[in-house]
Amino acid sequence: MTLPADPVWFITGCSTGFGRELATLVLAKGWRAVATARDVARVSDLGQGQDDRLLPLALDVTDAAAITAAVAAAEERFGRIDVLVNNAGYGYQSSIEEGEEHEIRAQFDANVFGLFAMTRAVLPGMRARREGAIVNITSVAGLVGFPSSGYYAASKHAVEGFSDALAAEVAPLGIAVTCVEPGPFRTDWAGRSLRQTESHIADYAETAAARMAITKGYSGNQPGDPVRAGEAMIAAVTREAPPRHLVLGKWGYDAVTERLRARVAEIEGLRDEALGADFPDATSGS
Repeated sequence: MTLPADPVWFITGCSTGFGRELATLVLAKGWRAVATARDVARVSDLGQGQDDRLLPLALDVTDAAAITAAVAAAEERFGRIDVLVNNAGYGYQSSIEEGEEHEIRAQFDANVFGLFAMTRAVLPGMRARREGAIVNITSVAGLVGFPSSGYYAASKHAVEGFSDALAAEVAPLGIAVTCVEPGPFRTDWAGRSLRQTESHIADYAETAAARMAITKGYSGNQPGDPVRAGEAMIAAVTREAPPRHLVLGKWGYDAVTERLRARVAEIEGLRDEALGADFPDATSGS
């Protein structure tokens, strides 16, 4: 895959954190950026004299009509979208048992269904040009489930599965798909943006409740640097063959590799049971 020399990046969720830092880095390289946020005033200052290369837009990714309008505005202004970064979303924590239906559904609307709709909206242009890159910001929680993050992890696992299928469909069309899986970074994820349902069941005091308290406590002190994360994302996307996965941060790298090794070992340890489930005359699987 080869991007144009002056790629147009469309980035959702740019008011803070990864989205804002990534948009800033894109503009610093002389490229063009469509920076979106629910409150456009939060992104209008990103240009700092580069208004010809910045298009700030108000966008709530749970609003289908707003997505259609934003993509049309980007294509009218810059002619195309080369890189879509699906960054908008937030965290919700609770024990599984105490999760609140309205919170769970709201998170899926933003983290999952909004991302799906954004992707569908940009695909026609990328498909017509036979080039493009789609970057989905998931999380270490998209590969590993932790106490208190069951519903958040479910939303990110959904995006990972979606991205697997999407990559298989669009790779022959010259479109790359990358999931970025950050560990703890100094963004607003664990601060202003985090929603929690407090646990009152004593049986979860040492699991879900304990982890929610830890998450609240480390906001602003996470080891991950959002600027360095943005640089790593740009480096990955601009490679000749962008990776399918980009885990960010030592904590995330260690957690993911340990879990995947353990999972492969478990599956291989049950090889006889797995193969024995086929009809005796079966010679291939699907």
